[in-house]
Amino acid sequence: MKIKAQKNMIESILINIQPFLEKKDATQITSHVLFTIENNKCIIKATDSEIGLKITTEDILIEEEGSFTANGKKLLDIIHILKKDEITLETLNNILIIKQKNSKFKLPIFNPDMFPSFPTKEKKLQMSLDSSALIQNLKKISSAIDTNNPKFELNGAFINIQQDSTDLVGTDTRRLAIASIKGNNNEELSIIVPKKAILEIQKLFLDQIDIYFDNTNLIISNKNLFFYTKLINGKFPDYKRIIPTNTKHQITLPKKEMIDSIKMITTISQDIKMTFLTKSIIFESLSADNVEAKTELEIDTNLTEKFELSFNSKYILDFISQINTNDFILEFNESSLPFIVKDDNFITIIMPIIA
Repeated sequence: MKIKAQKNMIESILINIQPFLEKKDATQITSHVLFTIENNKCIIKATDSEIGLKITTEDILIEEEGSFTANGKKLLDIIHILKKDEITLETLNNILIIKQKNSKFKLPIFNPDMFPSFPTKEKKLQMSLDSSALIQNLKKISSAIDTNNPKFELNGAFINIQQDSTDLVGTDTRRLAIASIKGNNNEELSIIVPKKAILEIQKLFLDQIDIYFDNTNLIISNKNLFFYTKLINGKFPDYKRIIPTNTKHQITLPKKEMIDSIKMITTISQDIKMTFLTKSIIFESLSADNVEAKTELEIDTNLTEKFELSFNSKYILDFISQINTNDFILEFNESSLPFIVKDDNFITIIMPIIA
């Protein structure tokens, strides 16, 4: 096997596949990338057996077809230090040779036939959702998804497809984020996609995509990329029971002024208290020592009585960072009960800090 390609092209591909490599054990073939050169194309695969990516490119000069594997991280390290010029990759006697002018490197290769196989689209359902809307709304909820919860189903995004809409749901048990996409669906179903996969999907795909799934895998593809992830097997909590059916108070808040006021307090403490008065909101830090931060925002709340809410400021800032409007709505009942921040099709329900 022998190919030539520009450094920038190879480097970009290797950077994209790094999250899909086995990191802990370099002796495993899953720490390697698989190159397959055939039919005037170069196909590069990487997988840790839970998540995988295949990239297809024609931006290469093929001198001899074939296939090889090489350690993905070491190969990237070598490519990274080379100059912006053409690079030659060639296999000889179970060794990968990387050459550029007077520079030469060698890496051991594994038997490419041992590389794990990828799932296929055959016999899988195709999701009828608008793909750009799906990716945009997955971004809204991703910060609320837990990462190391012993209940594995909470470490992923719950995609609940209903007849007239689709809910994308994430929770870390202290907040619940829900983004809804309106639209008619042919059937009702639900899957749980791991958070790692959600983050990679947002990086890789910007345009229209095809989405396939079964009980085990989710596949996303376009002309040059083929992505798959194993799904989380479990029962997601009934999130609709957590949404308050009625709220006593509703206030429309300005996005920019709220960000400025909250961030001023977070220089001292991430946990803050908001006191709502009729004509203003007072922001105060909740800290164990004697350090204090306090600011006031003049605004008509239309409340007749003083009301206090204490919470982790990150939860509201995460919500605000995902909305495009100048205002959002805050709804609440009692200081000790969960409250809601909402905008159009996106809501986050937040557990307060109870003193």
